[in-house]
Amino acid sequence: MKPEKRKLTILVSSPVYGIEELLDRVYTLLTSFGYDVWMSHKGTLPVRSTRSAFQNCLDAVKRCDLFLGIITPSYGSGQDNSDPRGRSITHKEMLEAIKQNKPRWILAHDHVVFARAQLNKLGFTEKNGRAKLTLSKNHILTDLRILDLYEEATIDHEGDDAVPLSDREGNWVQKFRSDSDGSRFVTTQFFRYQEVEEFIKENFDNTRDEPKSGDDA
Repeated sequence: MKPEKRKLTILVSSPVYGIEELLDRVYTLLTSFGYDVWMSHKGTLPVRSTRSAFQNCLDAVKRCDLFLGIITPSYGSGQDNSDPRGRSITHKEMLEAIKQNKPRWILAHDHVVFARAQLNKLGFTEKNGRAKLTLSKNHILTDLRILDLYEEATIDHEGDDAVPLSDREGNWVQKFRSDSDGSRFVTTQFFRYQEVEEFIKENFDNTRDEPKSGDDA
C-alpha cells in the first residue's frame, strides 16, 4: 500500500497574551485547509522532555515546512537569560526562521508599526537609537525589543547591515488591526493548499519525505 502523503507542516510563532481568539481562528483555518499546524497555544507543538522550551521551539522552526509569525504589542513571557539581550522565544524563533531561510509569512499589529514610525520621527531609530530610551508601563508596547523583532522581520537595518530595498527577500510583513484582518491574510495566503505545496517544491530545498513530528532523531 502506498504510504499516505505527509501534510505540509506550518509553525505558528507568536506570543499568546491578548490574541487568543485570533490564534484559535488561525488554527481552525489552517487545519481546515489541510495543514499540520504546530502551535503552542493549542498544544500541538512537538515537545521532548529532554530539551528546554527554547530548544523545542527552535527545533520546530528547523523542522517545519512553513513559518507564520505574528508580531504583537506583547513581547512574550519566555525570555532567554543566557542571551545577553534576553530575547523571547518568539523573537528567537523569528531569527531562526530567517537564518534557515524558511518560507515565511509575517503579521504585525498596527500598534507596533505605529510606535516604530513615531519613534523614528523623533530620531530614535534602530536598536542603538532606542537604547537611550526606558519604556514605562503603557498600553501600547510591553517591550521595545518588539521593534527590533519587526525590523528583523522586514530586513530593515541601517549601517553595515543595511540591505537595499530592491534586494530584500522574504521581508513582507502585513499590518493588521483586528482578528478579521489577520484571518483574512491567513485565508488569502494559505487556502490554496496545492499551490502553496507547489511553491515550496519549486522555490525551497524541502525534503518532503523526512519524518517530522514525534519521530526519532
